[in-house]
Amino acid sequence: MNIEYTKVNGTDIAVVSGDQAEITTPQAALDLAMTVKYESGAERVALDKRVLGEDFFILSTGLAGEILQKFVNYHVKAAVFGDYSRYTSKPLRDFIYESNQGRHFFFAASREEALERLSQTK
Repeated sequence: MNIEYTKVNGTDIAVVSGDQAEITTPQAALDLAMTVKYESGAERVALDKRVLGEDFFILSTGLAGEILQKFVNYHVKAAVFGDYSRYTSKPLRDFIYESNQGRHFFFAASREEALERLSQTK
């Protein structure tokens, strides 16, 4: 897992990328959020969807909700970026839609879109 820090429109954002699932538990999400906050002061995280693993996208596991709750509880706004076109689950599509209507957790098609959304969120 690679954590890169950047500033977009004056907002500090951590970008987390990698080729394998490493955020597979709520505790791993919390550890990441705290690492980002204390290392850089950033309260916004852009996550490559590959670091989350497939269980995150199977809503019946409850993992997506638990991870989202960790970020919200610890005041870290997050965006997951990647290609979601292969997912056909209506509940997942609804979850993505509803998340994108809020101010704490987003889904974006690209890294650039995730950074832009995170930098504009109050």
